[in-house]
Amino acid sequence: MVRVCKNRSEESMSNSTGCRCGEHNETTVPSINVLDIPHAVRHGAVIGAITQLPLGGELDVVAPHNPLPMMAQLEDVAPGQFARTYITEGPEQWTVRFTRR
Repeated sequence: MVRVCKNRSEESMSNSTGCRCGEHNETTVPSINVLDIPHAVRHGAVIGAITQLPLGGELDVVAPHNPLPMMAQLEDVAPGQFARTYITEGPEQWTVRFTRR
């Protein structure tokens, strides 16, 4: 799993257990808004993030449409490994929570 530190000084403090930026014990579910990702790499980036979740880990994906095509691609890559729950369903925004089983 890749861990991202916010700045270089935090990165330099990292060791074999990951960085020490203090953002790995968050109590809120992290989210990705797909509009922040270039369209050409959007599905790959989101699927990559979802497949890096630990067992029981959750990620909310926010999209301007029902992300059924991306969910089908995820199922092809990792069949049966993720539960999904709709948090919001349109008409202007969909939020789907993915949980690693």
